[in-house]
Amino acid sequence: MTKVLVIDDEAAIRDVIMMTLRKSDFEVYGAGNGVEGLELARKKLPDLIICDVRMELVDGYEVLAAIRNDPLTAWIPFILITAEQSPRGMRQGMQLGADDYLVKPFSPADLRAAVDARLQKHRVLVQQAETKLEELRAQLSTALPHELRTPLNGILGYADILRKQFGELEPLEVSQMAERIYKNGKRLHRLIENFLIYAQIEILKMDYQKIEQLRKSSTADVSKLIDTAARQRAYEAGRTMDLSLQLISACVAMSPDYFGKVFEELFDNAIRYSKKGTPLRILTELRADRFVLHVEDEGRGLSPEQLLNIGAYMQFERKIYEQQGSGLGLTVAKRLTELHGGSLSVESEYKTGTRVTVILPLAPDGTGAQPD
Repeated sequence: MTKVLVIDDEAAIRDVIMMTLRKSDFEVYGAGNGVEGLELARKKLPDLIICDVRMELVDGYEVLAAIRNDPLTAWIPFILITAEQSPRGMRQGMQLGADDYLVKPFSPADLRAAVDARLQKHRVLVQQAETKLEELRAQLSTALPHELRTPLNGILGYADILRKQFGELEPLEVSQMAERIYKNGKRLHRLIENFLIYAQIEILKMDYQKIEQLRKSSTADVSKLIDTAARQRAYEAGRTMDLSLQLISACVAMSPDYFGKVFEELFDNAIRYSKKGTPLRILTELRADRFVLHVEDEGRGLSPEQLLNIGAYMQFERKIYEQQGSGLGLTVAKRLTELHGGSLSVESEYKTGTRVTVILPLAPDGTGAQPD
């Protein structure tokens, strides 16, 4: 039976709402104040909460904020009841994560319609999330074992040689094997990280409140992050002389961890699919209230058909280029960018080069920029 929690400090109104819902075969719980309502919400985990805005001790906005900030209850649809049709008040409720408003006075038909609409929408979202999870499970069960096995076999193989033949190996051979184990370990770590981020993104796409919270994150100065990461990766690849940086300071609406992941995947692709001695260019600029990142190489590029087929687990010409990895990197970068209200586009000419452009919103304090 569908459970509904009604929170209102006016007993008469609370009783009418509860009686109306019970006639529609809902299992209904009532709370006379916000504190009691929060306790019941965590204990009963209702399918819907209806809460009055104006209450003593803890008002409806405070109840809503507490519900949304608790992982146990954050998913529960929430309807606010108010006697005022103030756009400011409604906007405040929506920003906190309210799903709907009921304005007093309302009829039993209005109440049932609002409840039915919220529950139906929630059922659709849950079904979509379950479908996504099933698709994700199928993808992971197919792709994950193979992709993890490649670097893992390298780690186990070299470790086995060291274990069994340590006394017969020269110091240089030991050093070379240790380096290969380290590189395979890093590759394995990155694969797992990408799969986990991809799974998180697919689940998060259905949670609009969490997406809203995510977009409030920021990176104070992306130029420093890009400069450090680019120089380190170019050094590791022996491509320091190929690197060209033209960066401006800006604060973007994305956390440092996620922005670092986006940049890492794009720059790693540029290094991996271009030859040593060819340019690796990184440029940043501002367009109105947007930050723009360009990552360019003069590598093998993509054909028009390959550009159309870019997606998770997609790999191109693996037999020719012995490509390793899940093909998830570009997809993870694209999904993360879109999740934060931005866009990612790829321009490429086969056997000539590729230019990837990321556009992200600036953080509230990131409207100015100065050349580095």
